[in-house]
Amino acid sequence: MVRGATHDERVALIAAHPDLVGRAARNGTLTPSSREEQAAAGLDRLVPEEIATFNELNAAYRERFGFPFVICVRENRKDAIVRGLRERVRNAREAEIGTAIAEIEKIARLRLFAVVRA
Repeated sequence: MVRGATHDERVALIAAHPDLVGRAARNGTLTPSSREEQAAAGLDRLVPEEIATFNELNAAYRERFGFPFVICVRENRKDAIVRGLRERVRNAREAEIGTAIAEIEKIARLRLFAVVRA
């Protein structure tokens, strides 16, 4: 379905994701899957300086692209995620839309496998 989506539908799908270490995480309103994934990547155990780094990088990314940074956290850890934020903010917008959609596909595939195995 995602591959057949329009450009605007793809951007809306990306925009529906929460910021990593963002307000939803701080308020406890992440979905259980997102909460578990972020915890497994170590994002629930950040020191204040690391939280500030995430906030700064998330803001720069959102300012540049108009949507949140999306990465499959199950396949990454804290340092790789920060590195990804720093690197991907330099992408062209269309390239980043493609990268974000590919990450969403990974997230969906891994979540589906988890449900099927359960």
